[in-house]
Amino acid sequence: WMLKVYFCFFFFPPQVLLLACAEDLECVPGFQQKVFYIEKPFEFTEDQLVLKLKFDDCKGNNKLNFEVSNPDFVVEPDGSLVALRNVSEAGRALFVHARSEQAEDMAQIFILEANEKRGTLKEILKLEGNLGIPRQKRAILATPILIPENQRPPFPRLVGKVIRSEGTEGVKFRLSGKGVDQDPKGIFRINEMNGDVSVTRTLDREAIANYELEVEVVDTIGKTIDGPVRLDISVIDQNDNRPMFKEGPYVGHVMEGSATGTTVMRMTAFDADDASTDNALLRYNILKQTPTKPSPNMFYIDPEKGDIVTVVPPALLDRETMESPKYELVIEAKDMGGMDVGLTGTATATILIDDKNDHPPEFTKKEFQATVKEGVTGVIVNLTVGDRDDPATGAWRAVYSIINGNPGQSFEIHTNPQTNEGMLSVVKPLDYEISAFHTLLIKVENEDPLIPDIAYGPSSTATVQITVEDVNEGPVFHPNPMAVTKQENIPIGSVVLTVNATDPDTLQHQTIRYSVHKDPAGWLEINPTNGTIGTTAVLDRESPFVQDNVYTALFLAIDSGNPPATGTGTLHITLEDVNDNVPSLYPTLAKVCDDAKDLRVVVLGASDKDLHPNTDPFKFELSKQSGPEKLWRINKLNNTHAQVILLQNLKKANYNIPISVTDSGKPPLTNTTELRLQVCTCKKSKMDCSATDALHISLTLILLSLLSLFCKSFA
Repeated sequence: WMLKVYFCFFFFPPQVLLLACAEDLECVPGFQQKVFYIEKPFEFTEDQLVLKLKFDDCKGNNKLNFEVSNPDFVVEPDGSLVALRNVSEAGRALFVHARSEQAEDMAQIFILEANEKRGTLKEILKLEGNLGIPRQKRAILATPILIPENQRPPFPRLVGKVIRSEGTEGVKFRLSGKGVDQDPKGIFRINEMNGDVSVTRTLDREAIANYELEVEVVDTIGKTIDGPVRLDISVIDQNDNRPMFKEGPYVGHVMEGSATGTTVMRMTAFDADDASTDNALLRYNILKQTPTKPSPNMFYIDPEKGDIVTVVPPALLDRETMESPKYELVIEAKDMGGMDVGLTGTATATILIDDKNDHPPEFTKKEFQATVKEGVTGVIVNLTVGDRDDPATGAWRAVYSIINGNPGQSFEIHTNPQTNEGMLSVVKPLDYEISAFHTLLIKVENEDPLIPDIAYGPSSTATVQITVEDVNEGPVFHPNPMAVTKQENIPIGSVVLTVNATDPDTLQHQTIRYSVHKDPAGWLEINPTNGTIGTTAVLDRESPFVQDNVYTALFLAIDSGNPPATGTGTLHITLEDVNDNVPSLYPTLAKVCDDAKDLRVVVLGASDKDLHPNTDPFKFELSKQSGPEKLWRINKLNNTHAQVILLQNLKKANYNIPISVTDSGKPPLTNTTELRLQVCTCKKSKMDCSATDALHISLTLILLSLLSLFCKSFA
């Protein structure tokens, strides 16, 4: 038996390239083609046919089912791969799995970017190596053919001939390649009997300039006898394309006053015709200049390079005297080396005359006036200047500076970016009583330096006369804030401090009265006349109104002006600690099992609101125990903690143990606290204290009961 194999191209939207077509004399179960390459579209649209798959299990495809790796796609029963919705990103590959009762197989669809290189069919399938095509001795003469583009009908036209040295009897010529049996198909054909080559339509060199075809000689049954050999067809250029300016818009800049011959910009056009012929040989020319002043020929263009240069003296390139600093030139490019028969294309070049700093800024007047109230900050006057340079450049933007009259740095000046004015501001409040008048000398310059032959003149400086108006200022405390240290618990009515406030308006001779503004704890009062602050309550360092041992209050000083002005003073009282808080004990409840082996019941801690040395070390003591046996003891662990230890196991009950704690203050303070001890029943790691309340026993009750029995026995 003989195995026949056929290879072919099939195209489906969007540009689906089938890389292998195989047909065997015997049916091979599975996909008849397993690998596909498609060009990635901008978007797969809903219901779009991507490609068509062919699956055959050689048994009728009973119960055939398809599955696609991407859920946005589906394979219909006839093998059509279809998009279910609009898909802009489908990944790099799709996998299709097919299964029937008799067979299953996998197909792969690779999605390539538009500019991604695909291998040729020969590279992908390795045809020569895999199929063993024999190399033939060539006896075909196929000389290159030249065809002018834009030929007119009738077609077909004979354009060349292929010759076989061994004759043409009993054989046929066969032509193949791009332009024959590959897109664009049908442009060329060959007479099978005599080798005449014809063209069937008009050619466009700018679309395809060269065709590489193959010619072979076959026998009557299609078997190759000679070839294939290469047949080159070249399309001869005609001047059918106008020059085009593709890189616009074209904008150039030249500095005012530039020397004659200064290059401004380059204009370059493109001609799609053959660059090796006059069809694409371009020459440039200026057709029109707008405006035409001060000269109708301000610029010249190099006819070969397209460079635009200035041709007027530097004095005519004066931006400030021009009708407009912008010129528009209509540039023409003509092919055929500029001959009259050449085709033309035009574009507009815009040339901007850039400003240079040849005009210094000048104040609109020599002296400016301003009035400001004392104690007020902000802008007090705007200084105006004129400048003939371009407002969009650093040659126009002004920079102001104060060169005299500002020793205390009370003034600053900044440029308004919109108006270019100088905004003079008071940054430190002025005092009328110190100085009622100020004189400043202001200088203005440009951001960019002036050109060498230009200098700043007298008009670039100005004087500002500033008048300060008197206002009623509030009294000022000295110092502020005020600080004093006092011991807490000093007697009510004690003097804390006498404050001092003065009136800045020394020329007005006003009186000052004092009042309390903010006293959070209500501990203080102030004499309205002399400012003496006294206590109206006990000062407590442990009060929540005291932060970090400091109590803060605010006071007012009010002058007799109309209207009156007020000043605020802050007083910080640092409170020294005294031993006025007894220590406290914690915890006050403990539990222990009645059969406990570890009789260390609880660790007790002590704390004190006072400060050291009025706190620890603490002294822990038990009240005196009565009865034949002592039930517990207390051991000191450190300066702040002690441990209660049972001396024997006790019955289930509640016991109240009086414990006294004494601090280290002078004199020391003692606090007695009852520790409630619950003795509970413990079984299986569970503690039961429910019945202890009914058996509550305290040392105090025990002592009273024993005393009562003792008294009755002697009665």
